[in-house]
Amino acid sequence: MFYEAKGNIREHLAPMFKNIDSTIILSYLQGHMGTAYVDDLENPTVAQIVVGIFVFYAGDPNTKEAEELLFNLPEFALVIVDSDDWKYRIEAVHESRVEKFKRYRFEKNPEHLKRIHFENNLSSLPEGYEIKKVDKEIVKEASFNELSEDFVSQFDSVDDFLERGVGYVLLHEGKVVCAATSFSIYDSGIEIEIATHPEYRRKGLATITASALIIDCLDRGRYPSWDGANTESVELAKKLGYIFKESYDTYFIENIKQLKNA
Repeated sequence: MFYEAKGNIREHLAPMFKNIDSTIILSYLQGHMGTAYVDDLENPTVAQIVVGIFVFYAGDPNTKEAEELLFNLPEFALVIVDSDDWKYRIEAVHESRVEKFKRYRFEKNPEHLKRIHFENNLSSLPEGYEIKKVDKEIVKEASFNELSEDFVSQFDSVDDFLERGVGYVLLHEGKVVCAATSFSIYDSGIEIEIATHPEYRRKGLATITASALIIDCLDRGRYPSWDGANTESVELAKKLGYIFKESYDTYFIENIKQLKNA
């Protein structure tokens, strides 16, 4: 049996997840968003943090509760753990339903991010395009939401995103063709979500849009954290000034039980 963690349980969970370098974990631990589950509300030995499709595990993977938690997933999950023992357990429990791939971490050092560099990027905005901060009109635009369902989905509502989150879009002929937003937030920054319409890729638009978002964050003393989902994301991050740190294993899991109940 496992329980939803509430209240001061976060204080017990922080040491358990200290070896996973992720601002998304901080989003939960600092009380901004997400949910956690544990085997014991007072002295947890195994724990799960869920923020959107991102799922993290820590503690003892070799318990009955750990196996139960490994099925406590959204319909589609990106699962991240900090030990080989957890990886073995995931692969044993989910077998053919799991796909392992690499994600990419970057150093979280604001000194690597030079404002003059981002201003130069903004000056290369092509004719016919407009950069704009996400507001109550843009956040409801179909072209914005079609780019990525994760631009605002971690927030309680659209109004919550507009109050606590941040985002920028590139418009072309009135259509959102590229956007960069706060996927999640933590005390001192955000985790970036970025997407470009397929017909507008390889034009440098993501570089421009991300630069606008990063400048906004730096001006407000918030760190714009970048975690790469693929090699294209890695190259874009390097172009913006981020310094690569390491690759790490991530598991994509389709929760068959949830899909059947959907």
